[in-house]
Amino acid sequence: MESLRKFAVGTFCIASLLTACSKPAEQAAPAPQAMPVKTIVVAAQPVPRSDEYVSTIKSRRSATISPQVAGNLISIQVRSGDHVKAGQLLMVIDPLKQEATVDSQKATEQQKLAVYQYNQVEVERQRKLFAAGVTSRDTLEQAEQAYSNSKADYDSSVASRQTQEKELAYYRIRAPFDGIVGDVPVHVGDYVASTTLLTTVDENRDLEAYIYIPTERASEVRRGLAVDILDNSGKQIERTNIDFVSPQVDDQLQGILAKAPVHSPLLRTEQLVKAKVIWSTAAAPTVPVLAVTRLGGQTFVYVAQGQDGKFVAKQRAVTLGDTVGNDYAVQSGLSNGDQVIVSGTQFLVDGVPVKPLG
Repeated sequence: MESLRKFAVGTFCIASLLTACSKPAEQAAPAPQAMPVKTIVVAAQPVPRSDEYVSTIKSRRSATISPQVAGNLISIQVRSGDHVKAGQLLMVIDPLKQEATVDSQKATEQQKLAVYQYNQVEVERQRKLFAAGVTSRDTLEQAEQAYSNSKADYDSSVASRQTQEKELAYYRIRAPFDGIVGDVPVHVGDYVASTTLLTTVDENRDLEAYIYIPTERASEVRRGLAVDILDNSGKQIERTNIDFVSPQVDDQLQGILAKAPVHSPLLRTEQLVKAKVIWSTAAAPTVPVLAVTRLGGQTFVYVAQGQDGKFVAKQRAVTLGDTVGNDYAVQSGLSNGDQVIVSGTQFLVDGVPVKPLG
């Protein structure tokens, strides 16, 4: 009985093995599908070689206002930032003492005029009497001398009065030209003299960017170089060109002053901006900023590379240069004609199949 049971079990196992062998072989795992990606073909573009410097905007017409007379300020007619016209009253220094001097000089002038007019009449009378033989030549000459002296005295008095009136005008400080008032550091009641800074007036046109170039660039800086004026965020305000290069080195900044005219209404006198001086332009490969990935301080791009009639993503280390708009200049790692992947880079790994969409 036991032998029959063992025979049945063995027969069952053999049958099971034969059944298993008769099943069709399982199919291999399907290959992963290629990921659709957008690509661009790398091509050489004009890439500038440039450096950025801090620049100050200055006006070609800028006046520092200081008094030509001494005294106490009794009126300030403007505030910082005011737009003024040429000749507009800015401040008044107490003129009472000078007005008294002018009034005194006018009185003296009137006195001299009376003497002059009297001697003028007298000399004419003496000339008639001398012609009629009534008076002597000596009397006539004395009258003529008195007339000449009084005329000179009167003319001198007129000149003195005019001088005092001109000085009186200095007590009223006026704008030398149309412009914008700068800082006003003085106050009503302050005593001011010729060394006191009252304010400044700057004409907010004919502006220039003052750029100090390091001396090691002395051999490269020249008139005509292109300059991009940038705001603090790096956005271009305008492009201009250097039109002046100082022949001397600034002894304090140890730089060479270069000037470039600017015309943008966004710029103001004494404003600090960035000036990108473009030394030269050469052709170089460029890639969009969004195509670049960073890992451990190294920069990479993914390139769609052909393999067995298909495409795979290959990670390529690159060395980047300056930005050109929304692109990076590539110094090494890419060649013209490479297909750089610009979409879905966050999902890519080296060697994954991709389908370039162009």
